Amino acid sequence: MPEINVTDRAGKTTAVAAKAGHSVMEIIRDAGFDELLALCGGCCSCATCHVIVAPDWSDRVGSPNADEADLLDSSDHRTATSRLSCQIDFTPAFDGLAVTIAPED
Repeated sequence: MPEINVTDRAGKTTAVAAKAGHSVMEIIRDAGFDELLALCGGCCSCATCHVIVAPDWSDRVGSPNADEADLLDSSDHRTATSRLSCQIDFTPAFDGLAVTIAPED
């Protein structure tokens, strides 16, 4: 089964089973990471599912759209590879994707 590698705020990386057709947010949330609040449930109306995509994955995952970029601008922890995990649809091509849960704002 495909996996994503999730690094929590303490720096611990865990490989998590990932299913195509789910967002990265759903995969992380369903794996029990309490740090990823995902308060809006994936509607792209908050930034509580902010992750930092590993630089070597950034081009494959792509850039945020305008609405996502606006929400990310509200974070003090935005980086060049920041994304809202609810806006990344997992596909088999993302097997091995590495993300870090961003610090809480």
